[in-house]
Amino acid sequence: MRKLKLIWDFHSPEALKIAEHHEIHLKEYISAQNFNIDTTGVESLSELHAIAFLVVNEDKMKLLRDVLKPHRGQVYTN
Repeated sequence: MRKLKLIWDFHSPEALKIAEHHEIHLKEYISAQNFNIDTTGVESLSELHAIAFLVVNEDKMKLLRDVLKPHRGQVYTN
């Protein structure tokens, strides 16, 4: 099954800290909903741009997209 990376973008001097905090909330949601999702993360793309993300199976994407409102998504390749 294809995997998709749901992405939240943060732009500011504090972007990395905000993305790290957002990942905590993503993990809390995953745990509360008993989803079998184990790939989340944070990436710093520049001094002013960072992302938080989670990787889901394509069949769960619409449900999570509608609830969590990611800014964008892409096909996940590891």
